[in-house]
Amino acid sequence: MDITKLLNNTSFFKGLSEEHREGLSAICSAEKLKKREYLFHEGEKGNNMFLLLDGNIQLHKNTEDGREVVIRVVKPGEIFAEVVLFERDRFPVSARAVTNAEVLLFPKNGIDRLLAEKGFRNDFIGLLMAKQRYLTERIQELTTKDVECRFFTFLRAQYGEKKLIHTPLSKKDIAAAIGTTPESLSRLILRLTEDEIIDWKGKDISILSNPWKWLD
Repeated sequence: MDITKLLNNTSFFKGLSEEHREGLSAICSAEKLKKREYLFHEGEKGNNMFLLLDGNIQLHKNTEDGREVVIRVVKPGEIFAEVVLFERDRFPVSARAVTNAEVLLFPKNGIDRLLAEKGFRNDFIGLLMAKQRYLTERIQELTTKDVECRFFTFLRAQYGEKKLIHTPLSKKDIAAAIGTTPESLSRLILRLTEDEIIDWKGKDISILSNPWKWLD
């Protein structure tokens, strides 16, 4: 596996210089997960930041009454668990593979050594701030947009504006990712099907109209 090449092709790290990407590639390692396998659990001591290479990983928290609240579904090319680098030493959420997945692990002690160099520190913190802005927008979406808008926003963010989408995620996983119940999603899908906006068969979603134009 050419880790340097992978980092070069990952949008998050494009803001880093080639020298800094090579520094990161020297400290990381890869790990594969099977579907439904946990990468880490909420409250565990965190020693790594992660980059998802393949598959999907769901980040969720457990409520006091035992319910899972999905924070987001990570897609390939995204980093996660960077909170353990600066804010806390324990994971604030659990991470579970919803498909077979592969991740890169960046150990905290290795990143700490790189952060001692001013140029890397400035570049890296800039990338994290950009991601924070994205997450703020994500929270706004979940609190201000209706279920239909959140559904198509999620599809676009995960797969792009395609006419045919193949998703490995279950309807339950997608419902959790957009902050609704499976029952509400099922009703939405039925209405969108009757209105000839989508046609969902198995793992394939055919987009029959152009819902993307209403999102922005």
